[in-house]
Amino acid sequence: MKAHARAPVRTCVTCRRERPKAELIRFVRHADGIVGLDPTGTAPGRGAYVCREVACVDGAAKRLPGALRAPVDAERIRRELTDVGVA
Repeated sequence: MKAHARAPVRTCVTCRRERPKAELIRFVRHADGIVGLDPTGTAPGRGAYVCREVACVDGAAKRLPGALRAPVDAERIRRELTDVGVA
């Protein structure tokens, strides 16, 4: 009999709480250095996760540059989050 697989768990870069990957929003630093939203959660590149809570989404622009080791365009992040109905 096979053991049940557990859902992958990731940590929010803002609040540092662990949550199932499906409950978080993933941002990715692409090969060209541009940081953007990864709605599928599968894009290649360095990724960082943020909770869907207002405080975490608001703090994402401050925490993502360190987590992704790249500059982040805060306006672009807000726009992308608004486009997917999060912010």
